[in-house]
Amino acid sequence: MSSTVVTTENSKSTASLARRAVFPFTAIVGQEEMKLALLLNVIDPKIGGVMIMGDRGTGKSTTIRALADLLPEIEIVADDPFNSHPDDPELMSDEVRQRVFEQQSVPVARKKVSMVDLPLGATEDRVCGTIDIEKALAEGVKAFEPGLLAKANRGILYVDEVNLLDDHLVDVLLDSAASGWNTVEREGISIRHPARFVLVGSGNPEEGELRPQLLDRFGMHAEIRTVKEPNLRVQIVEQRTAFDGAPNEFLAQYVSDQEKLQQTIIEAQQRLSSVEISHDFRVNISQVCAELDVDGLRGDIVTNRAAKAIAAFEGRTEVTVEDIGRVITLCLRHRLRKDPLESIDSGYKVQKVFRQVFGLPEPEDGN
Repeated sequence: MSSTVVTTENSKSTASLARRAVFPFTAIVGQEEMKLALLLNVIDPKIGGVMIMGDRGTGKSTTIRALADLLPEIEIVADDPFNSHPDDPELMSDEVRQRVFEQQSVPVARKKVSMVDLPLGATEDRVCGTIDIEKALAEGVKAFEPGLLAKANRGILYVDEVNLLDDHLVDVLLDSAASGWNTVEREGISIRHPARFVLVGSGNPEEGELRPQLLDRFGMHAEIRTVKEPNLRVQIVEQRTAFDGAPNEFLAQYVSDQEKLQQTIIEAQQRLSSVEISHDFRVNISQVCAELDVDGLRGDIVTNRAAKAIAAFEGRTEVTVEDIGRVITLCLRHRLRKDPLESIDSGYKVQKVFRQVFGLPEPEDGN
């Protein structure tokens, strides 16, 4: 396969100047649970996304934009609307794969990871894309207008107030996120394209929650609360004020931290395939799920994946009990609820069973 790199140093610097300043991920204070869940999903997108539930004004959107800005640039096929990978067949559209098979020239470019906001009023056509039936019938070509799922491929798809989104659309998003493909069918014409993205939903539980069937399909569930500690609140306000007043000067203070975290993510993604989790630990994880009466096997699978991702993130190739303890609440708490009147468990129930199964002592403070 021959390929042409179409980006230049000048175009890179111009793009960098043109981009709007984004609050740096490493400057975000608190909300450790949300940040960890997001990082693990970036390291292993097959975890299945994150549902972030919490109070208004707690930095959900800011954190997700910061994460997308932090991630390293990716290689794409320059003239392809689906951000196809130039070398990996699993991340190519059918058209690009055919061109590669025929050894045609494929122009390659580099771009920032996309973060796509899905508006609440979006229609299915806007999300999935549309087929121009008249053109298809008249000219015999598959005229496809890509939607938001195409734009989000190999990036992050963010749905604010996902609990207010139409259930059918949530189903479509979760199906695409799970399969990695989006298929559009109209009048006997079918088109599909890769749709591999990290799905992040957020919402305020006071405005209603997702149906348990949909909630279960999010890999992880992070809870965030308004910071109560006065000194931390002051620090957050001062940081935001400094960023709004002089964004470039503020960003300059975090360049080193941002680059260090970006490199850690890259190394973790490369290390992930070599991380092992012992058979005994896998059995214990499944025992925790069984004792908590978790339906299905998603809880088992996601906990295993998340434990491997956190080990990779911290530079190890062997999962420890501590790794499992740090992720198991995020992976299981939203899968426990049976009574619709109950709120989602804060983590006490999951941690209690986890400690019993793994033979760990109860913490001294009883938490």
